[in-house]
Formats: sequence, structure tokens, C-alpha cells
Amino acid sequence: MFFLSDIDQKKLLNQILPKARKVGVSEELRGWNWYKSPLKPYYDDTKIPMYSVCSQYCPTRRDVFVNIVKGAKGVPSKKVIQGSAIHETVRTAFNTFIEGQFTSFESWYSSVITSKGVVNIDPIIKERSRNVWQLTWAYCESRLRDLSSRQPYASKRDIIATALPFLIEHRITGELLGLSGLLKIDCFDYLRDIVFDIKVSDESLDWYRLYPTGYSLVIESVYEVPVDVGCTVYIRFKDDNLIIDKDLFFINDDLRSWWVEERDEKLKIVSQKLDPGFPNICSEDCMYRLECRVEENLNQ
Repeated sequence: MFFLSDIDQKKLLNQILPKARKVGVSEELRGWNWYKSPLKPYYDDTKIPMYSVCSQYCPTRRDVFVNIVKGAKGVPSKKVIQGSAIHETVRTAFNTFIEGQFTSFESWYSSVITSKGVVNIDPIIKERSRNVWQLTWAYCESRLRDLSSRQPYASKRDIIATALPFLIEHRITGELLGLSGLLKIDCFDYLRDIVFDIKVSDESLDWYRLYPTGYSLVIESVYEVPVDVGCTVYIRFKDDNLIIDKDLFFINDDLRSWWVEERDEKLKIVSQKLDPGFPNICSEDCMYRLECRVEENLNQ
């Protein structure tokens, strides 16, 4: 999932990194300046989750009002359930491999996924999760063997750390930037300073880039190291085939400013309990669509 292909490497080395070095990032938009404007949260007493900041399903941002102000839990769609299962599969497959826990997919799926209630026993989702598990393990084994053959005197720990330089679902606080709780970053490549975010989606949407952007700002705010590259990993399924596409990009000033604008607008909604109004069109993927529409009909 997080291994760069030859083409990705070419884009990174010959396009994205040179652009990042030439154009640069404005100092005021570096995460370590969280205590200054424009990064400083205007509403110090209010915190919201990362997904509330980045989600663009609702044109009026009313999903944030319904979820946080009104406390609605929402109804997860099949797409959301599948996304949760795939995320859990990637996390466990990577971590069990790195830790040397040679667990079979079947035993893990039945004991962990179902017990957590992440997904019902849907045969299609299960088979897709199996494909993701097998591909992840195959990539890990290949990289580990390749590096072992080229570094015969390195310790096993060093080989793993360089062959698989990933912090999977790294926990980090976003409180300095007005975010709630401990965030989970899908993956942070600590050798190349790349933030990865997984999207199980057939669509490639511009606003998906907000997630790696937000996580890069959080990493900069906590660790005070620059993070200039983000990557949205698209996991798609066509018939029985697993397809992975990567959107590798420079986390520039425009993306950072966009993220800050979204955060400020949504913090305002929550802090002041402002109802932004019903949208003209509701996305089928919005978890709060049903409750929103029922409320709208009652108000008419």
C-alpha cells in the first residue's frame, strides 16, 4: 500500500521534491507555528476531530453541526463499513508482519474483525479484505528479502526499520491545532517524510488531499520537522481484482490554507452552535443524511 513504484519514485525525486525545495512553504503555515495566526485556533475551548475538518460531503458543513453539536452518531453505509474493514486489515497485516506474529488471515478476521463489530460477515468485504492482507504481506516479504540480500551484515531490526520504514496508524495529539483526541495517521514514512492516507473509493476527489495536509501540520506541530509530501492511497476493486492508485503531491501553501479555513469554519459552527442550514443536495455517502432529511421534513 505504502511502497512507492518506480514511477512514484521518479515523480517524487524529479518533480515533487524539486518543486517543494524551489517554491517552499510559508513559515507562518508550518505546524510548529501553531501558537501564531493563522494556525492558532481562534476557539481555544473547542476541539473537533480530523475527519470533521477534512470531510467535504456536505456543501453547507451541516454534517459537523448534526454530529458534534446535536450528538448524532450517523448511519454508516456499506462503503463506510468496507472502508473500516480495509483500514483494519492494512493496519493488522503490517503490524503483525513487522512484529513477527505470523497470523493467518482467517483466524484474525473471525476473531478480531467480527468481535469489534467493524463489519458484518459480508462475503464480498471479507474476500476483498483477504486480497488486501495477502498483497500487504507479499510486499513486506519481498522488500525484506530484497534488503536482506543487499545488507548481509545488518541486524534484523535495522533491516526491518529500513525495508519497512512505516509508522502504521501512528497515534499523535492534534490539540495544538484545535483537534480532539489522539489522531491515527494511516502511515508515516519516517525515512522520506511522507504522510499517507488510505481512501477506499472509486472516486479521486481533490479534498481527499486535506487529510495528509492536516496530518503533516500536526506532525510539524508536535515534532517540529518539516513534512512536505503527502500521498492519498486509493484502494479500488474491479470484479475480483484489487487496484491501487497513488496521488503523490506537494503539501503547498494553498492546501495548508484550505485546511486552516475548513478548521476555522467548523470550529465556529461547533463553538457557537451555529446551524449552517440544509444543503440543496445530500451526498449518498454522508452518514448523517437520513437524520438531516428527517429534520428538514419536520421543519417544513
